[in-house]
Amino acid sequence: MAKFKVVDWSRQPVGDIELADEVFAAPVKPSLHWTVVKWQQAKRRAGTHMTKTRAEVRGTGKKPYRQKGTGRARQGCTRSPLWRGGAVVFGPRPRSYEFDLPVKVRRGALRSALSLLVKDQKLVIVKSFGEVGPKTRVVVDRLKGLGVDRALLVDGVNETLRRGSHNLPNHKYLATAGLNVEDLLNYGTLVISEEAARVVEQRLLKK
Repeated sequence: MAKFKVVDWSRQPVGDIELADEVFAAPVKPSLHWTVVKWQQAKRRAGTHMTKTRAEVRGTGKKPYRQKGTGRARQGCTRSPLWRGGAVVFGPRPRSYEFDLPVKVRRGALRSALSLLVKDQKLVIVKSFGEVGPKTRVVVDRLKGLGVDRALLVDGVNETLRRGSHNLPNHKYLATAGLNVEDLLNYGTLVISEEAARVVEQRLLKK
């Protein structure tokens, strides 16, 4: 078990918390980070890109001019890909970019990302988020007291904190169920409540 300091909003220690090494001191595996971030981004892709085939492009099927005697290359249709305004050959079609990724891999990547933040001393555990928000100014002042300029804020379902932080460009609130690798790596610093840290630990200790 690894021991971490629990701090107040002035970053003064107010206690200790012990968390499992399997979650917060796991081996750091960048290859897992890459795989899971790619999976997350693929799930968000709309996949609505489309070009028209010769069956869909506007135009007539009439032969534009006679086969022989013009001195020009023979043509059968103005909707041909050879013509301006014609079809596109092998162009993109609507599709889904999603792919399956085992839960074991996703949990392993999350453990690895959390352990990387611990290694870089970018994990801040606060006693509670109870008094933070809903005013944005309050959230900014609290985070300034912690000395963080860019952070991911993780707590249980906390509507007050969500409302106070949703328009801050350098900070993002997530409920514990939404904790993910991409946001951990993107924001670089994790500010998490003591209770939420316990919930995350139990979630990632599951086999």
